[in-house]
Parts: sequence; C-alpha cells; structure tokens
Amino acid sequence: MSESAGRLTWLKNLYPGYFVLTMATGIIGIGCNLLDLPYLSHLFYFLTVISWSIISLLFIARILLFPRAIWNDLMNPVLTFNFFTFVAGTSVLGLMLDLQGYELLPLLCWVVAFGAWVLLLYASFAVLTLLHGERKVNVVDGGWLVCIVGTESLVLLGLKIVPHIGNLDALMMLLIFMLWGVGIILYGIFVALFCYRIFFIEMKAEDFTPQMWVIMGAAAITANASSSLDMSAPVLVVLTEVHAFIDSVALLSWAWATWWIPLLVVISFWKHAVKKVPLSYEPRQWSVVFPIGMYTVAGFQLSLASEFEPLHQISHVMIWFAVVLWALLMVGLLSRIARGLFLGNADEHGKSKHGKGLSASRNSLQAVPRKRP
Repeated sequence: MSESAGRLTWLKNLYPGYFVLTMATGIIGIGCNLLDLPYLSHLFYFLTVISWSIISLLFIARILLFPRAIWNDLMNPVLTFNFFTFVAGTSVLGLMLDLQGYELLPLLCWVVAFGAWVLLLYASFAVLTLLHGERKVNVVDGGWLVCIVGTESLVLLGLKIVPHIGNLDALMMLLIFMLWGVGIILYGIFVALFCYRIFFIEMKAEDFTPQMWVIMGAAAITANASSSLDMSAPVLVVLTEVHAFIDSVALLSWAWATWWIPLLVVISFWKHAVKKVPLSYEPRQWSVVFPIGMYTVAGFQLSLASEFEPLHQISHVMIWFAVVLWALLMVGLLSRIARGLFLGNADEHGKSKHGKGLSASRNSLQAVPRKRP
C-alpha cells in the first residue's frame, strides 16, 4: 500500500493551478482564429480539449485518492486562488467550442464555470478572512490575480451564449455586467496589495514567481472583456448609457497591461541572469504564456472597438511569442514525463534549489496558524 502511495506522490502534490495549461492553450487558439491562422487554431482547439479532459481526470483522481491534499491546498491562503484556473480554463474551453459552432456545450461550460466560481470565490475569501493566522502581506501572490481572470472569463463566454438563451438574454446581460464590475473592483484591491508587497516588502529572487505575469494577464482580460462588452448588442438600456465608461476601462486596462510587460521582463532577467536562479520547467510557467496570449487577443479586440489599426499589428507579433513559449514549455513538460516525473513539480517535493515556493506555501500556511520557517 505504501509503495503504491509512493508512486502516486506526483498526483498527491499536483499543482492546484494546472488548468492554466488549458488557459494558455485555448487563448492561443482563439488568437490564431482572430488573426486568420486556421491550421494553428484547429490544432490548439484539439489540444485545449485534450488538456482540459486530462487535467480534469487527474483532479478527479486526486479528489478521490487524496482528498486531504486538495483540502489543504484549498485552505491555504497562498494557494487557494489557484483553483480559479478551473473557472478560467473551462470558460476558455467554452470559447473554443463556440468558435467550432457549438451552442449547448459552451452554455454547459459557462454553467459549470459559474458554479465553480461562486463556490471558490466565497471559499477563498473565507480562508483569507478566517484562516490567515499570520496576517502578513507576504501571502499575497501573483496567483491571486487568477481570481480576476476567472471572473472576466465568465464575461467573455457569457457574451457568446447570450444570443442562444432566448428570453433570458436580458437577465444574462445584467449578470455579465455585474461580473465585469466585480472583476474590476477585485483587480483594484489585489493589485494594490501585490504592488505594496513587491515594492516595500523584502523579497528573495525565488519569491518572484512566473505567476507575477498574471497581473498583466488580468489587466489584459479586463481590457478584452470591456471591448467585447462594448461591441455587444445593447440588450439593456443601461449598457448603452455606460458605453463611454466601458470604452475608457478597455483602453486604460490595455495601457496598464502594456506598462507591466517591460517590468516583468526586467524582473525575469534579474532573477535568472543576475541572481543565477536556474531556469527549468515548472507548471507555474504556463502563467507566462496565458497573459501573452490574452494580451494578443485583447489588443485585437481593442483595435476593433476603437478602430485603431496599429493595435491589430501588435497582435500579429505577440501571437508568435505566445506560440514559441508554449512550444518550449510543452517540450519541458513532455521531457519531464519522459523522465518519469509525470505532472509532478520538483518544487513540490523540495528537490529544487530554487523552487521552494509551492512546498513552502503548503507547509507554512495551513489552517492552523504557525510562523513561517
């Protein structure tokens, strides 16, 4: 029994945000579709479906075999928001299915994603409010911004299914508008805490994780959701009256996302080139691919909403950065599988000299408050 459990250590310690792989794959497929790259779009469509299916099966197995491990991650203030990758991944899958002409399946994806969003939203904030014993800002992590990504992804998918729900379209548009607003408010709260931590709290090189890129991705998806909402049919009168505000949010969000890109590149260079932190595959690196892909799509959508052609050209460049980075990470993942580590992360087993983030998060901030080692 112990030998069998030992073989499944990778499953027990599976990264709780692994649906970010589906998010990254799907958003590249959407970007390729918008930019008239049909063959790549179809390829990434199939890869999105495959990745979502495999990761879903892995998490079902983890829930059945290691429910305590799932519970510990969910009750951990650092890791709990990573579960929102399921919401965003399912929404991106629904968007890809919509591009293929399906109507019922995107609706089903939205219902599942929205139900998960409600449960995770209040569970995560309850954990942050009631189980955050240390009360220190150093628990703030880039992964927290996945909450905003998940929220705005419901807006994007919801706009696609509005035409197919008949008399419920007005109710759906009101809900979509509410989700859009909640996402913006949460972004304001989280980005303030995140900036306070990285600018004023001492951080080691290892603390600058790939999930920092989600702060850019969250701004990009907000810009995308705003542009899409602006171009949608005004089912409600109130939406026609606030279009100017929506336009402003779209432009400001895109500008904010753009501002972050050079800084994140500088931080990454400092971490790996100056501080010599080894660069090797870890699942959190998919959090870099998704923001770049979302920035591509957001730029394209904003170019349509604002009728400003140069933004369209930027998207044609950014998509290839996303594709190349996706390919490099997939090579890293497959090589790890080939070495017998499957979907496990060296960080999670404490074997990596530079990847103490996930293991430290799991060990130091559990439901019972205790000091960080």
